[in-house]
Amino acid sequence: MAPKDAALPEPSFRESVDIMFNRAVALMDLSPGLEEKIRVCNATYTVRFGVRLRGAIHTFVGYRSVHSEHMEPVKGGIRYATGVNQDEVEALAALMTYKCALVEAPFGGSKGGLCIDPRDWEEHELEQITRRFAYELAKRDLINPSQNVPAPDMGTGEREMAWIADQYRRMNTTDINSAACVTGKPVNAGGIQGRTEATGRGVQYALQEFFRHEEDKKAAGLSGTLAGKRVVVQGLGNVGYHAAKFLSQEDGSKITGIIERDGALHDEDGIDVDAVRDWIVKHGGVAGYPDASHRVNGAELLEIDCDILIPAALEGVINMSNAERIKAPLIIEAANGPVTAGADEILQKKGCVIIPDMYANAGGVTVSYFEWVKNLSHIRFGRMQRRAEEARHELIVSELERLDDMLEHRWSMTPDFKQKYLRGAGELELVRSGLDDTMRSAYQAMREVWHSRADVKDLRTAAYLVSIRKVADSYRAKGL
Repeated sequence: MAPKDAALPEPSFRESVDIMFNRAVALMDLSPGLEEKIRVCNATYTVRFGVRLRGAIHTFVGYRSVHSEHMEPVKGGIRYATGVNQDEVEALAALMTYKCALVEAPFGGSKGGLCIDPRDWEEHELEQITRRFAYELAKRDLINPSQNVPAPDMGTGEREMAWIADQYRRMNTTDINSAACVTGKPVNAGGIQGRTEATGRGVQYALQEFFRHEEDKKAAGLSGTLAGKRVVVQGLGNVGYHAAKFLSQEDGSKITGIIERDGALHDEDGIDVDAVRDWIVKHGGVAGYPDASHRVNGAELLEIDCDILIPAALEGVINMSNAERIKAPLIIEAANGPVTAGADEILQKKGCVIIPDMYANAGGVTVSYFEWVKNLSHIRFGRMQRRAEEARHELIVSELERLDDMLEHRWSMTPDFKQKYLRGAGELELVRSGLDDTMRSAYQAMREVWHSRADVKDLRTAAYLVSIRKVADSYRAKGL
């Protein structure tokens, strides 16, 4: 018999997703059959393929999981990491289902992964591996504009998406919508402006919306605006970098801590995010960076006093072993599953507010949706209306200038008003506008449930309730 003080087992990522799903459906009136249909993963395909590299055949293992086809195509990234496994991919696919439903992107949930460390291979070798993986998936319609649309994830980016899109096009030469088979492509290869920054930008918009609501700030013991708030970021990859950059440069927040693989940087006066990013690119890590104190054990910085903690790397970094020591009153999950189910309970009891991953990092899939629509419409956003907007604005400015002349210049327009007002919205502005609107609407749907139901104590449960309800409604509409 285990002693009373024996530690409870830490739930795995897959178990954490199931636990959080169960918490939500316990508060819903779903039939057991529909609940089970939403819970389970529809299918997972495992592929083992060989590629001749460096004079030998190397075998790679990859996965593509489809969680829910209540809407099609299904959507989800492909990650390259040595720890990729079926349980992880299926849990991530489930999160994609709920994430897409929450932000009203018309997709089911999917996810893919390849067991590989990209740093072990030269670029031309990685291209061969990626193209073969894409071939194995595409020939089974696990890459298809109308059925399954991948995107970048950890370890992949624009480059890999361009290779996948080209491989699909070679296999489907008459498919006029072939560019829509994958999102996150370079702009010059069918991508969309603002996609690279999208997830980090979404984190910023999520925090901005949170800080618009006094009741929500009070729940976290915070007040005021984002200006001056002390922020610790774990992981300065694409998501963490852009979130930290926008919060510090546009909202006036102070980035007081940055945690990376080889340690962490700390400076209560604030850290220059761009300078650290340049240092990492040049030196491969944060060690030796001259303008902040370095700690070898980076995980310690998760526990320092700050206002906002942004875990933006791997799942499970905040767990039952360190949750009690976390001091941040507000955590926003920029990564997938950075807080385990066990840690979530501990943090809630401490009064910590967590903005959940399925909402907080939905900026990527939202802008991927815009890119998919752009590829299907075969025209960039803003091309048809931008100059018409500018012409209408010109009429107003010209009239104001005429009145100014009549009144003998007794009043004048604010400097730069004319230049700013005359500029019509281009693709980037429209993408940011659409993302901002999406993040605001999704947050308001969550907080309405959070504050209107006595049995809902946190934003994560509220997010699951909103998203599961939408998935259930879709299945009912199909006759299930």
